[in-house]
Amino acid sequence: MSRIGQLPIQVPAGVEVIQNNGTLTVKGPRGTLSRELHPAITIRVEDNKIFCERPSDSKEHRSLHGLTRTLVNNMVVGVTSGYERRLDVLGVGYRAEMQGKALMLQVGFSHPVVIEPMPGIEFEVGIDTRAGFVVSGQVARMPFVIVRGIDKELVGQQAANIRAVKPAEPYKGKGIRYAGEYVRRKAGKQGKAGGKK
Repeated sequence: MSRIGQLPIQVPAGVEVIQNNGTLTVKGPRGTLSRELHPAITIRVEDNKIFCERPSDSKEHRSLHGLTRTLVNNMVVGVTSGYERRLDVLGVGYRAEMQGKALMLQVGFSHPVVIEPMPGIEFEVGIDTRAGFVVSGQVARMPFVIVRGIDKELVGQQAANIRAVKPAEPYKGKGIRYAGEYVRRKAGKQGKAGGKK
């Protein structure tokens, strides 16, 4: 039994839910999202709540039940409050700047990397002086990038594309990482037992 699938989705004030030939459209203060849902799952709107119903208890229908409910809930949350993902840019001389609506990264390559936002995505760049890395006994300024949008999948994909430009390496930890991401560190050659001093 899908416990997630059975939970009703509360529709906030100002949000409109429209069904048309298997396509669900959700309109809210932040924008409009549409998605074609699996025909096996029935969507019912009643008393400002959305209910997802499955035709049987087969394994396929149970898995689709929870998935569909989560996708619809993500649409409702997206058009009301939106989604954002933060990435930290860690490294001496590494910078992140806005170039119009595009993001320009200088992360140790011979050239800057310019990333254009996907449709419906916007970037924000800032500097964090509280949590940085230590250079010559002083805490350096750490740039960060925030990816915002109403589509959770697009926000996640755009953040993954930015991180893929220069993933954090395991020796010094330099690179681009998600906020709060744990990077497993390795000891360098000096850390090997029995090595030359």
